[in-house]
Amino acid sequence: MGAQGDGLAAGPVFAPLSLPGETIRARVSGDRAEIEAVLQASPDRVEPACRHFGHCGGCSLQHWADGPYLAWKVDHIRKTLARERIETDFAPAFEARPGTRRRLALHARREGGRVSIGFKARKSWRLVEIEACPVADPRLVAAFPALRRLAGAFFEHPKSAPTLHVTLSQTGLDIDVTGVERKSGGLSADARMRAAEAAREADMARVSLAGEVIYQERQPMVRVGPAIVALPPGSFLQAVAEAEAAMAAYAVQAVKGAGRIADLFCGVGAFTFRLAELAPVYAADSAAPAVRALSSATASAPGLKAITAEARDLSRRPFLASEMKKIDAVVFDPPRAGAMEQAREIAASKVPLVVGVSCNPATFARDARILIDAGFTLREVLPVDQFLWSPHVELVGVFSR
Repeated sequence: MGAQGDGLAAGPVFAPLSLPGETIRARVSGDRAEIEAVLQASPDRVEPACRHFGHCGGCSLQHWADGPYLAWKVDHIRKTLARERIETDFAPAFEARPGTRRRLALHARREGGRVSIGFKARKSWRLVEIEACPVADPRLVAAFPALRRLAGAFFEHPKSAPTLHVTLSQTGLDIDVTGVERKSGGLSADARMRAAEAAREADMARVSLAGEVIYQERQPMVRVGPAIVALPPGSFLQAVAEAEAAMAAYAVQAVKGAGRIADLFCGVGAFTFRLAELAPVYAADSAAPAVRALSSATASAPGLKAITAEARDLSRRPFLASEMKKIDAVVFDPPRAGAMEQAREIAASKVPLVVGVSCNPATFARDARILIDAGFTLREVLPVDQFLWSPHVELVGVFSR
């Protein structure tokens, strides 16, 4: 990128919304630049799909053509692994389609009597009110007016800054609200009634406040492989159903032939149920409600091999090498912080096959180095572009001894 402007930094400068090879005029402050004009555009620059592009802080890469955009994400994984001296093969990347996001975190703000919902602006707490979102399922976008009305019940305290975590389930919208000031006693009975009335009028399935149910018309249900799972309030779910299916299919293919499988950091069973079509599965996660939901859902999928589920904090009490004596394959899908302690136990075991799933290539590379130093080889990586047009990239890696 070439830049013209005052106050150029001595080192590299990051210019959001620019593309490699472009010449821009920008205002530089430190190591960042704000574009004032694109003087020579990249041939890979395309028309953004969203009317809010450039203001909304999300989807900051939608002005980049699909091919080079996806290649950049794959190269980011490659370079991150290289920092840990890891080389591997890459499977063709999975790329989410527009209109498939089933989960959104919508921030709400009130000015006077008017409530707005949307996403934060770049590098700011300022809210960008959105009316359209090309990455989201159209049914979520259609619900924006109802979600604004719902959000209005959560502003009793001046310090409240509600965020609506909205999930599209098979039985309707499931909304968990966070960011509501609770030190003053939490939400009043009157505000709860107003929230319940807004939810009832919009035929929402459930509304909860930081996991506490305040309205429920129907139990939110989602299909997870061959099972139907009753979602606990505020539980984690992959943002795009097709991405979940692609990651799980890749993992299942990798562990075919295993006699017994461990699924660690299992959540509500994104991998568990599909793995149990092959072999008995031990599943563990620190979220007890998710584990209970997983266990209950086994009845919805007859014919699976046995599933043993346990609520267990794998960061503090990892599944031990001594407990893996009868395990032929391990699948682990930790949060962004990774699974260093669990990786050490897997490394110390005699398990021959491991599948690592990660939303953070840096912590994946760190944990992969632990396994490789113990004799594993990272055979292949599947890049997963679940958060379309964002810098975020996920991956699934297959290790064998």
